Amino acid sequence: MIKPKLTPKQKALAINLDSSIYGTFAEIGAGQETVRHFFRAGGASQTIAKAMSAYDKDFSDAIYGKEAKNRYVTQNRLRKMLRYEVALIEERIPRENNPGKKFFSYANTVTTINFDKTTKGHGWVGVRFQNSENEEYNEIIIHVKFKETNPTLQQETLGSLGVNLIYGAYFYTDNPRILVESLYDDLSLDRLEIDMIDFSGPAFKYVDNRLMSLQLVKLGMTDAVIFNSEGNNMLPADILYKKNIFAVRGSFRPVTRVNIDMFEHGLEMFNQDNSCDHENTQILFEITISNLRAAGDIDERDFLDRVDILGTLGYTVMISNFSEYYRMVDYFSTFTNQHIGVAMGVNNLLDVFDEEYYKNLPGGILEAFGKFFKKDMRVYLYPYKNPEDGELLTSENLKVQDNLKELYKYFKLNKRIVDIHNYNPKFLEIYSREILKKIVTHELGWEEELPKSVAEMIKERGMFGYKELTFEGLN
Repeated sequence: MIKPKLTPKQKALAINLDSSIYGTFAEIGAGQETVRHFFRAGGASQTIAKAMSAYDKDFSDAIYGKEAKNRYVTQNRLRKMLRYEVALIEERIPRENNPGKKFFSYANTVTTINFDKTTKGHGWVGVRFQNSENEEYNEIIIHVKFKETNPTLQQETLGSLGVNLIYGAYFYTDNPRILVESLYDDLSLDRLEIDMIDFSGPAFKYVDNRLMSLQLVKLGMTDAVIFNSEGNNMLPADILYKKNIFAVRGSFRPVTRVNIDMFEHGLEMFNQDNSCDHENTQILFEITISNLRAAGDIDERDFLDRVDILGTLGYTVMISNFSEYYRMVDYFSTFTNQHIGVAMGVNNLLDVFDEEYYKNLPGGILEAFGKFFKKDMRVYLYPYKNPEDGELLTSENLKVQDNLKELYKYFKLNKRIVDIHNYNPKFLEIYSREILKKIVTHELGWEEELPKSVAEMIKERGMFGYKELTFEGLN
């Protein structure tokens, strides 16, 4: 039996009627929209210790301290607010006089859509809470982007989201997946986007935040999530804003010498073409949801194996629902107007020039190309060796459909598609599917087709079906 979803009023009342839950609300930038639900639900006197809105920056600074570059809608600001308010409760409410109390602090720092509608509105929302009076505090932090174009509607959305978050913290802690889904109770995906979530604390010590990020993409709450080589969730806007972006797409199951060869030589050309350096360039290894669904639903262990390998190699990973390349490039362009480069193999470029992929677009392939080949975007093409006849395919002899030949020539002539010349010919006969078969069937030689550290990691952790042979297995 499916449990019916509760309204914000029902959730607020359930919390108010639980005498053990007690805390504060600090809301900056969009009114006291969350705490309003608790006041209206009734019975709030035993739940709400304090509700405040420190709108004035000077007053806010006097409470929480100044922020670098005067940026107030940041994760750092939110965490300061949460920890300051919890410390204040601990200081002012003696535990001995309040046995059984589970303290919490809810906070948000948000900017809604402006009068000219040039900024859509976004913000940070979080809760710091206890599951029992003697437990260390847990935190759930999320970043949201509003999709509505009316500030009043955005405020109402924020209020419902806040109630869902607090209720989830106390009633769904043992099931973070359900908690993530419940954030949209009484809300719809066209009202807001959640593009980052972070769980921490003793209640979530077994929670992998990368899997929680994957849930955001799977459930359609966001189009893409990013985590760095240490596995930490990153806000896309923080690492992509005004950066040159170089991306490599693949299944990376596993990462092969071909992937690294394509990446290294493609990046070298990208940097030379655009005078880029490490400081102003963001490198991404991108995996689409469609690449994760090898057969049926996503194998989460397999997903983490791929991400762990890329992280070990020092790369930042993006997981997206962009099955088409143009959607990925279009996404990048929302954060930057700098140079964008994409390294891909010949087979992938053939897919880009397949009109079947764009049937659902009103403008068809021309609309897709308008978004894909944006200003300063360039494809770095890695050759493909046909295993049947040994023919080497490059941009020079690539065959596209007759009606697209002139369009292809245009992009080629204007150097929007360029060949990677400095590749290693020895790697052209490496195919990831063949490597996977060798790993499972214990064929010899697959290790040489992967970076050394990758092969070692696969063996150490038994990834991709690898099992160490015993004497019994050899008989």
